Amino acid sequence: MNDRDPNDRDALVAERLAAVHERIARAGGTGVTVLPVTKTFGIEACWAAYRAGCTAVGENYAQEIVAKFGGLELPFHVHFIGQLQSNKVRQLAPLVAVFESVDRASVVAELAKRTPGVPVLVQVSAGHEQGKGGCEIGDAPALVRLAQEAGLEVRGLMTVGPTTGGPEEARAGFRAVRALTDRLGLAVCSMGMTADLEVAVQEGSTEVRVGSALFGERPPFRTLVR
Repeated sequence: MNDRDPNDRDALVAERLAAVHERIARAGGTGVTVLPVTKTFGIEACWAAYRAGCTAVGENYAQEIVAKFGGLELPFHVHFIGQLQSNKVRQLAPLVAVFESVDRASVVAELAKRTPGVPVLVQVSAGHEQGKGGCEIGDAPALVRLAQEAGLEVRGLMTVGPTTGGPEEARAGFRAVRALTDRLGLAVCSMGMTADLEVAVQEGSTEVRVGSALFGERPPFRTLVR
């Protein structure tokens, strides 16, 4: 994607974004936000998504966020969606508008210290594979309360579906996370990616996080230059 003419790239991303919205509509979704996942893509992918009408992008790595966006004034927001380490919060605080992967008390404390009142989502594992982050679903209500008491703006919950077994493997977990979102009176339920977004939308997702469906094959992580 990096070698494409900028006009061609913009047109391609806009076309692919329209196709994602069509998938959401066919799955019965209305008012579902598409968060373009731009991790490991250059900043040109972020601009293409913005010009296609997206108001935010999702990034996973602290080092990459600093390399891509440090010192820039951006017309779009950056959401952090990767596993969040407490010792990275300080460098991310000036650059990230929403932290979508808050999953433990130490992260809550660091966010409250470094970026008071920041919008967050609490990440829930929902019985899916280990190693993707997220608190146990039974622990999520207490973590939501802790974050609210610390002054963070808890907008909702986030979960990551399994990468094996096909999209249907995610259904039960998605359903449980949506039910908990409702029980806690939260507005955002972020679940579903390129491979399983239809199941996520059917189970009540309000935000899907999509990368390859918009930008193609993901390049390996590297230290980026603008």
